[in-house]
Amino acid sequence: MSLVLIHPYPDRPEADTRLSGILAHALAGRAGRTIRTAEELERLEGQRLLFALPLGAEGVNLEYVRMLARMRREPELLAGCTAGLIVDGTSHLYTKSAAAELTLAANLAGCSFVGRPLVEGTGDLSNFKVQANNLGTDLAGAYRAAAQELTERLEQPADLTQDSPELLVLHASSHHTSNTMALWEQTKKRLGDRFIYTEIGLRNGTLSDCSGCPYTMCLHFGEKGGCFYGGLMQQEVYPAVRRCQGVVMLCPNYNDALSANLTAFVNRLTALFRQTRFYDKALFAIVVSGYSGGDILARQLIAAMNMNKSFFLPGKFVMLERANDPGEALAAPGVGERLDRFAGDIKRTLLK
Repeated sequence: MSLVLIHPYPDRPEADTRLSGILAHALAGRAGRTIRTAEELERLEGQRLLFALPLGAEGVNLEYVRMLARMRREPELLAGCTAGLIVDGTSHLYTKSAAAELTLAANLAGCSFVGRPLVEGTGDLSNFKVQANNLGTDLAGAYRAAAQELTERLEQPADLTQDSPELLVLHASSHHTSNTMALWEQTKKRLGDRFIYTEIGLRNGTLSDCSGCPYTMCLHFGEKGGCFYGGLMQQEVYPAVRRCQGVVMLCPNYNDALSANLTAFVNRLTALFRQTRFYDKALFAIVVSGYSGGDILARQLIAAMNMNKSFFLPGKFVMLERANDPGEALAAPGVGERLDRFAGDIKRTLLK
């Protein structure tokens, strides 16, 4: 299977030296073509894509910004594509934020992303210390190995569909007043009875946040399928995560951040992640903001659940809405069509 490399020209040639070497190693012997400018970024339906973004020290690439504008302007530009990305910078800043920004824009243009799609080269490559030790190589060798492993996973077709898939729905809201819950109930009606639904509320002290146990302790309890702090996560959430084919996170926007309980869920998921990867589980979300900032939460979900915890990110994974008063979300113009689209995307991803 050939890959399309999307590799915007850097602002300064020297910013691309290391990344070009990584790409030469990772793509050796593979067929494909390369896109370097926004003008070349045509509709690429159904292709396997590798984004390669050279950022330099300032975290800026003007050709990439032009590509970003194309993706935001054309919502079907990358329909049916599946991607990974390599982001390289010469400082320890900006690489991950740029990766989340790129991933959200491409995703809203129809592109899916494999679990753990990001290979990140920071300035001194210190982020590869653990991988280098595990592989018995130096930092540059670990960087090359990570890029090669990503391209290999990109070439493997993924089928998440099942006859009766289970959806784990996580929320921390009141059923009576929550706009996110109201949107989910309407989504559920459109999904129908072929799905199995497990809905878990994380309100009112039912979930303690991660307390940062030592790595070996977390690994020990994770290998036994649990966590030192037990509770709802161990009793209900972990078993549901193992069983499900998709997770739907219902996220009201609190101060441009995920709510405390949903953040605690992500943090506590680390113990289970120690023993397994979630490449074959899809992430969906409904985000409701009072005024603006829904894209900030969407990027947080991408960074935490897709890039870190390895959940598959289907194209158009998130429904982004605005509402304040109870019931306002369901009265928004065009919300019925957006609900139809969101439910349809879940069906296409998970139903056989």
